[in-house]
Amino acid sequence: MDYEDLYLQYQALEKALTEKTKAVVKLQKSISKEMGSGDLVKSKADLSSMNQTSVEVTQLLEQIQSLVTGFDTLHYFESGLFVQQMLNQCKEEQVDVVADSPNFEMFPYKVRIDAENQEVYLDRKKLSCMRPSSLVKQIKEGQAKLMKATFNAAQFANELSNAYDLCLIKMKKAPGSDVYLQTLYKFLVPMSRFRKDYDQQSFAFDVARLYASASLEVKDGRHFQFGPSRNNDKALRILDKEGQEQFLATIRFY
Repeated sequence: MDYEDLYLQYQALEKALTEKTKAVVKLQKSISKEMGSGDLVKSKADLSSMNQTSVEVTQLLEQIQSLVTGFDTLHYFESGLFVQQMLNQCKEEQVDVVADSPNFEMFPYKVRIDAENQEVYLDRKKLSCMRPSSLVKQIKEGQAKLMKATFNAAQFANELSNAYDLCLIKMKKAPGSDVYLQTLYKFLVPMSRFRKDYDQQSFAFDVARLYASASLEVKDGRHFQFGPSRNNDKALRILDKEGQEQFLATIRFY
C-alpha cells in the first residue's frame, strides 16, 4: 500500500466518522432540550440512540487507528515507492528535478530521502511528511514565493563585482579574467558560519536571477559575462527564466 491508497481509505472512514459525530452532537442537543421541557420519555429514547451511535464512533476510531498504525512506512521508503511517487508528482506539477538518489535537486531546493529512518529533508530541515504530493506542492509553492520576492539585481551585481576584485588580487589574476562562481561565493561569504544562512544554493538562485538581467552594468560601468566549463562539477546548475537548465561556471567583469 502507498500513501495515496492509505489516504483514500482514511477519507472514507473520516467521512463516516464525521456523520456519526454530527449525529451524536445533534442527539445531545435534543436530549438537553427534552430534559429541560420535561420530556423524559423522548430523552430516554434519544439517550439509547446516542449510546449506539457513540459505540459506532468508537468502532470507526479503532478502524482508523488500525489503518494508520498498520501502514508499513519502512517498506514504503525502502521499496522506492515514495521516491517514484515523488518523481511522478514532479512531472505532473512540472517541477524540474535532478535525481541522484537519495539526493534530489528541485532548484533552488535540495531534498534528501533517508529511507532507513523514513525521514525527508528539505535543505537542512527535517520535514514531517510521508505524502509525496504534499512535499512537491510545498516545494512548488516555495519556488513561486521565491520568484515573487524582491530582488535588487544591480545591488547584487555590485556586491559580486567587489568580491570579484578581491578575488583577482588574492589569486593574482589580470583584470577581466574568468573566476569560478564557486570560488567567488567563498569571497562573498568568507565565514563558514554565515554560509548556513546563505548557502551555495541560495547563491545559485541569486545568480539565476542576475543571469536574467545580463544587460546590467555595475557602478563603475563594467559589464559582466557568465561562462561555462567542461566539468559541470565546477558549475552552478540553474534554471533560466524560461525554466531551462543552464550550467554557469565562471563570471568576469570587464
